[in-house]
Amino acid sequence: MIQKVSSGRSLADLEPTLSLPARPSQGPTRLKAVAMNVASSAPTPHRTGVFFALLLFWVLLSGSLAPSTLGVGVLVAAVIAWLMPGAMSFFTDFRFSGQAVQAAIAYFGYFLLALVKANLRVAGLVLSPALPINPGFVKVHTRLKSPMGRLLLANSITLTPGTLTVEIEGEWLYVHWVTADTPDIEGATHEIVEGFEQYLEVMYG
Repeated sequence: MIQKVSSGRSLADLEPTLSLPARPSQGPTRLKAVAMNVASSAPTPHRTGVFFALLLFWVLLSGSLAPSTLGVGVLVAAVIAWLMPGAMSFFTDFRFSGQAVQAAIAYFGYFLLALVKANLRVAGLVLSPALPINPGFVKVHTRLKSPMGRLLLANSITLTPGTLTVEIEGEWLYVHWVTADTPDIEGATHEIVEGFEQYLEVMYG
């Protein structure tokens, strides 16, 4: 309730009327109990899928398989998967099956090989006196339906030197390509997307 202040009263006179009711105290014990309740609400297979999806995302973002970097990724992914599985539902599209796990392993290998090849190709462009580049934006298509799968595809394209995903619009990705060999959608999709997509489609759909 709002009260009008009369000319003869100060704001200090209204302090008792403006006080709010005290909120019940939530000490460390209660907060710990809430956290444990949230952590125990998700089944173990759900947490496992979240863990592997987060770890895959970590490796793609860091671009390194060094033991120290991988160890940090494992620790962070495990903590998040255990404490906040429900909050990370975006990462649970991973099809945790034998076929999907095999595809994930193959995807790692393909990504690392593509990373090395792209680095060598870009290094050759930079060292060439003619600097044979043809930068441009291309539109590519993906068959992936999973938001997580599309995000990983976009990150894989960005982490590969020479290409950069600038926007995702449904089933379409807009990519900046240093050597835009073809403006054709089908040709650009074949060159940029299909290699990653063949594994991501099995992993995420």
